[in-house]
Amino acid sequence: MPTVNLNRHEVEKLVGKKLELEALKDRISMLGTDLDDITDDEIIVEIFPNRPDMLSEQGFARALSSFIGVKTGLKEFKIVKSKNKVIAEKSLPKEWPYCFACIVKNLKFDSEKIIQVVQIQEKLGVSLLRNRKKGGIGLYPLEKIKFPVRFVGMNPDEIRFRPLEYPDEITGREILSKHPKGKTYGKICESWSKFPVFMDSNNVIMSMPPIINSHDVGKIDETTKDVFVEITGNDLETVKKALIIMATALSDMGGTVYSLENIDQKNDSLQFPDLMPEKMKLNLDYANKMLGLDLKENEIKTLLERMGYNYSKGTVEIPAYRADILHEIDLIEDIAIAYGYENFKEEIPDVSTIGEESQITKFKRKVAEILIGLELIECSSFHLSNQITLNEKMNSKNKLITVESAVNTDYDTLRNSLIPNLMEILSRNKRYEYPQNIFEIGTVFEEGDTETGIKESESLSVLKCGKEVNFTGIKQVLDVIMNSLEIEYEIEEISHPWFIAGRSGEILVNKKRIGVLGEINPEVLTNWRLEMPASVLELNIGSLSFLEKDKI
Repeated sequence: MPTVNLNRHEVEKLVGKKLELEALKDRISMLGTDLDDITDDEIIVEIFPNRPDMLSEQGFARALSSFIGVKTGLKEFKIVKSKNKVIAEKSLPKEWPYCFACIVKNLKFDSEKIIQVVQIQEKLGVSLLRNRKKGGIGLYPLEKIKFPVRFVGMNPDEIRFRPLEYPDEITGREILSKHPKGKTYGKICESWSKFPVFMDSNNVIMSMPPIINSHDVGKIDETTKDVFVEITGNDLETVKKALIIMATALSDMGGTVYSLENIDQKNDSLQFPDLMPEKMKLNLDYANKMLGLDLKENEIKTLLERMGYNYSKGTVEIPAYRADILHEIDLIEDIAIAYGYENFKEEIPDVSTIGEESQITKFKRKVAEILIGLELIECSSFHLSNQITLNEKMNSKNKLITVESAVNTDYDTLRNSLIPNLMEILSRNKRYEYPQNIFEIGTVFEEGDTETGIKESESLSVLKCGKEVNFTGIKQVLDVIMNSLEIEYEIEEISHPWFIAGRSGEILVNKKRIGVLGEINPEVLTNWRLEMPASVLELNIGSLSFLEKDKI
C-alpha cells in the first residue's frame, strides 16, 4: 500500500473543520485508511489500493470532509469545453495505445503545491498504474505547447530531446540506459520496436511516456499558471480514471478544468474528461441482509451521502473519480464504513461446529513441501487472466470462459491452466539469474455440467527454466512427486502446440489422463520473449488426492 505524507494544514483547510488530535486520529482510521502518524505539520497514512482518489491532500480531504459530515453528498466539478485536440496516431506501439488529456488553468503553484502534484503523480504511478506498467502521467506548462498535440510512435534511435533534469539531448534508446528514470522504468518498453512520444504542432517532442518529460517543455515551476495534463497507457479504463483523479485534485487546488477533443487511432472523437457521475441500483433489502442491520431508506441515504454519493429512489450516483466501485457490494461496504464498524454488535452464531482442514488442503500442503524440498519457489497468480496470455502467446486455440462486463481487459478470462500464468511470471523476471524453477497450486476452470456451467478443479504446475533444462529434468520432478505419494504412472507421447514435438507426453494413472509434461516450444518462448529453454508439467491435484486416499 502506498504511504503518503499529507500537509496537515492543507488538509484541514480543505476539510473546512479542524478536529482535535484524538478525534482526527479516530476518524481517519475509521475512514478506511491505515494511519501511521500525525504531527503538527503532517498526516502520514497508508492508502488502500482501492482508493487511489485519496492519494492527494485534495482527494483525502474531500473524503474526510464528507465522512465527518461537513460537506456531504456528491461534489460537483465544473468542466469548460475546449476546442483543442489531442490525436493518437496509428503509428503508436500496440503495447501503449491509449492517451487522454485535459487542460487546467488558473492554478497558483508554490513550492508546497508542486510537491503535492509530484506526490500524486508518483503515488498514482505506483498504485493505480502499477509502477507505470499500466500507464504514465505528464504535466506541462501550457504556454510552451502549441495545439493540436499528437501522440505518435517513433523509432527509439530517431527520438531525440533533453529529458527532465538531464544536461544534454539524447536518443530514446539512450534515455533507458543513461537517465535515472530510464534505468528505473526502462524494462517496460525496452523490447518495443517503437516508443510513444507526445509532439506539439511544431513537432517539438514533449515527452516519451511512460518514462520522462522533456526538460524544455515538460517542467512546471512556481511561475506556471496553466497546465496540459496527459495520461497514457495500455488499459483504457485505468487511463481514464487516472486522468479524472488528477483533474479533480487540480480542480480542488483552485484550477479550472478544460476538456479536450481526444481522438483515438480509429479516428473516434471523445470530449474528455467527463465528470458526470455513474449510476448504480442499490437493493435496500440486500444491503441490510449483508450488514445484518435494519436500516431505513432515509438512514441509508444519509450514510451514502457521508461517503460522497447521492441517493434517490434506489439509485446511487457515484463520483467519477471513484475507481473502486464495480458492484453493489462495494456500495454496501461504504455504507458499513459510514455506519461505523465500531457500532456493529458482536454476535455468536447459533451453530456448533468443529473446524478442520479439508483433505485436499492437507494434500496440497504435502505436495508443496515436496517441491520446496526440490528448491522450487512457490508462486500465486490470479484466477483471472486474458486471451492473449492463455491462447495467443501459448499458440493455442482453446475455448475459454470470459467474464461478462469485465472492467479490465487484462483480467477478463478465467484461466484454464496454470502454465500460461507461470510463463507470464517468468517473462516478468528475466532480469534475475537462472535457473528459475517455480511452481503453483491453484484452481483452474472449464465448461462443465454444473449449476453455473463452470467446472472448477485444483491443479499443480511446475516450470523449470535455464540453460540445462530439458524433458529429463521435468520428468525427474514428476518421479519425485509420484514416488513420494507411492502412485504409479505412465507417460504416453502426444502432439501439443505448447511443446516441442517428441518431447512431450500425457501423464496417465490407471489409464486415466491426469496431466501433461514437456519442453516448451521455441515459438512459445519467443512469444514470451524468453531466451532460455523451459520445461513444464501440470497435474490434476484433485485426482491425485483421491488416488492417494484410495491407496490408503
